[in-house]
Amino acid sequence: MADIQTLNYRGKPLVRQGNFLFYGNPDDKAILFLSILESKKVGDADIATRVLVQIQSTDDSLSYNQKILKQVEKQNFYDAFEIGSIWLDRELSKK
Repeated sequence: MADIQTLNYRGKPLVRQGNFLFYGNPDDKAILFLSILESKKVGDADIATRVLVQIQSTDDSLSYNQKILKQVEKQNFYDAFEIGSIWLDRELSKK
């Protein structure tokens, strides 16, 4: 089984498993999902060059497609995480 790394960032759990990252509390109504679709080697590091960003509902009664509240593709991890965290904060602040 692959190693799962867990840490907290800005008070929310950030979990990475392979090319998938989940940010947010699973008990909240939504989480941020990031999927690294492509990367390139720069020195010893793999740098993301295509990242899928999704805000997903945590409502288990919804189908997978219904769970996707917002989606975009970005060209680097920084931009992907930035827009995703903004969207997540906005979604969580809705009543």
